[in-house]
Amino acid sequence: MDPSTALGEEPIGKLLWRFSIPAIIGMMVNALYNVVDSIFVGNGVGEIGLTAVTIAFPIMLVMMAFGMLIGVGASTLVSIRLGENNRAEAEQILGNALTLIIILAFVMSVAGLLFLEPILQALGAEPKVLPSAKIFTQIIISGSVFMYIGFGLNNIIRAEGNPRLAMLTMLISAGINIILNPLFIFGMKLGIGGSALATVISQAVSALWVLGYFFSSKSTLKIRLRYLRPKAAIVQAIATIGMSPFFMQLAASIVTVIYNFALIRYGGDLAVAAMGIVNRVAMLLLMPVMGISQGAQPIIGYNYGAQQYYRVFQTLKKAVLAASGISLIGFIFIQIFDYYIIGLFNSNPELIAMGGKGLRIMLSLLPIIGFQVIAAQYFQAVGKAKHALLLTMSRQVLILIPMIMLLPNFFGLTGIWLAGPIADLASAVLTGYFLYRELRALKVM
Repeated sequence: MDPSTALGEEPIGKLLWRFSIPAIIGMMVNALYNVVDSIFVGNGVGEIGLTAVTIAFPIMLVMMAFGMLIGVGASTLVSIRLGENNRAEAEQILGNALTLIIILAFVMSVAGLLFLEPILQALGAEPKVLPSAKIFTQIIISGSVFMYIGFGLNNIIRAEGNPRLAMLTMLISAGINIILNPLFIFGMKLGIGGSALATVISQAVSALWVLGYFFSSKSTLKIRLRYLRPKAAIVQAIATIGMSPFFMQLAASIVTVIYNFALIRYGGDLAVAAMGIVNRVAMLLLMPVMGISQGAQPIIGYNYGAQQYYRVFQTLKKAVLAASGISLIGFIFIQIFDYYIIGLFNSNPELIAMGGKGLRIMLSLLPIIGFQVIAAQYFQAVGKAKHALLLTMSRQVLILIPMIMLLPNFFGLTGIWLAGPIADLASAVLTGYFLYRELRALKVM
């Protein structure tokens, strides 16, 4: 059976796990190597290294935002076009996406390198942190084209019905990074620059792997020369659908900056380092949820395009139940092992105490995040960009930013930690309302 045809015919439960498990494994390993990176930096470079990486993190989020603008937008369109049995346009979307990625990488790299130091200073890099942050970010930006290609086109591999290969792409990248990090930091004494170099090399291998696949006989869709020329209607469609994850990541960057300034004010550089650890642990715990979300996306998109709405509903329901269960397990794990987890990154007792408290409070509503992520992703999968954008921005901007600015005035550093769960609760309620209306309109409830 053609991989894309299976999306509309195989049993939903079997299909969802076939797509989700590779995505979960790939994303878990991907998140794990970010955690391992931080452990190596924290123990090999020290607290200054952790703070430098955290300060530079918003720049990486902005880069990822532009990658998602193209990668997620294109992959969603590909799923829908395959559901409509329109393979020619799916290939045209793939070709346009590659061209846009290359143009974007060049523009972003030049702009980033030209204005890097003032950007880092604006992000809160103090004199003792600036040199490390600058070295790390220069290397990451210089090799960003590999990140854009690997990330952007790997989404399309999954969308065309090949989740195992998409997983393998991430496993290869993560494995190389995990091997090279200790070699460069400890063996070759390259410090924080070694961590960045390991990341770029691993992304380069991933990019070459993905390009090789689309030029091979194994792929359903092919990169064809005639489709590399951008077509206005396709570029606009990619941008429109990709706008929600783009703004989500952009908002995450802005939130991180606001967080960093608030943390510096109420807890100093140590609080920034603690937040860096908390973010990486949270990312690791949420990767299974994101994997289920990615696994469900092509199934929902294909069946929505084929007007098989009951299959859309069944996919959504099973994905929400699985994501909520995983989130609950993560919540229990955090509440029991909070301080032990922070201690893996650095042995400073003050950092462990601060980070443990932050981790426990910030993820106190983790069980409901699974529902919110899957439900918001549904609107992305069916091409309803405005709904997806609103639900995404409700947490990241409309609720979270005001909470970060308001609560510390009353509760100090604890108020910063509390902002996250308050935003989680409010956005979950709003997402539930919109999803209920949507499912009623499809007449599946």
